[in-house]
Amino acid sequence: MAGKVWFVGAGPGDPELITVKGMHLLQQAGAVLYAGSLVDHAVTLYAPDGCEIRDSKDMTLEEITGWLIEQARCHETVVRLQTGDPGLYGALVEMVRPLDVANITWAVIPGVSSAMASAAAAGETLTLPEVTQTVILTRVAGRTPMPDGEELEALAAHHTTLCIFLSITLLSEVQRALRAAGWSEDAPVLVVQKASWPSEEKIVRGTLRDIRDKCRSEKITSQAMIIASPALGARQWPEIQHSKLYDAAFSHRFRKAR
Repeated sequence: MAGKVWFVGAGPGDPELITVKGMHLLQQAGAVLYAGSLVDHAVTLYAPDGCEIRDSKDMTLEEITGWLIEQARCHETVVRLQTGDPGLYGALVEMVRPLDVANITWAVIPGVSSAMASAAAAGETLTLPEVTQTVILTRVAGRTPMPDGEELEALAAHHTTLCIFLSITLLSEVQRALRAAGWSEDAPVLVVQKASWPSEEKIVRGTLRDIRDKCRSEKITSQAMIIASPALGARQWPEIQHSKLYDAAFSHRFRKAR
C-alpha cells in the first residue's frame, strides 16, 4: 500500500505561521521534501526523529516527483513543504500529474501567502471601502511569459491593489508599467523582503518615483513582495469611509439598525 503525499503551505517564513494541520502532518511524517531556497529550515524541526528530510533546491521537477513517489512507497505520510500557499506559483499541477500516473494519493494544505504577510508586516490593508475592493495577484514577465491580456500594464489600468510576486529584480519594469497605466509618480508603493522571517524582514515604503532607489539602498534583490495600492497609508489619512457591516444604521441578520 502506498502512502499519501501532502503538499503543505509553510507560509511566508515564520515557522509559527504554518497551519496547525500542516504542523501535525510534519510531526507524523516519514519523509519531508522542503524548498530550501524559500522555506525557513526551522519549519522542518517539527518533523520527528528518524524522518527522511531532503532539500529540493538543487533538484529538477523529475527528481522531485521521483523522490515523492519513492518515499510514498515507504512511508504512510510524505510532506512536500512549499513556501506560502502551494496553489500560488507553487508548480502544484506539474508535481501532482506524475503522482496521478503512479496512483499515489495526494492532498493540499493551504498556507499563508507572502502577499498577506507583507501587508500584515507593514500594518496595511489590501482593501478599503470606496477606495479599492479588488486585489490582483500577479508578476512581471521574465523567463516565464505572461498570457495575452495579463501584462502588468493592462492589470494596473484597473487602479486596484496589485500584489506583484517574483519581480523585485524587474522593479524598473514595474515602474514603467504603472506609469503607462496612468499611476502618478506619488502613488505609494510598498516592498517587503522576507515578510515574517525572524530577524530578516525588511520593509521599504516609497512612491512610484523613488521605490527602486530605496530598494537599491537597502540591497533588496530577492524574496520580496511589491504592493502598489490606493489604500496604502490609509492610517494617516484625515478621514476614511467605514465599513457598512459595523455601521449602527446598517441592518443585517445579527443586528437591527439603530
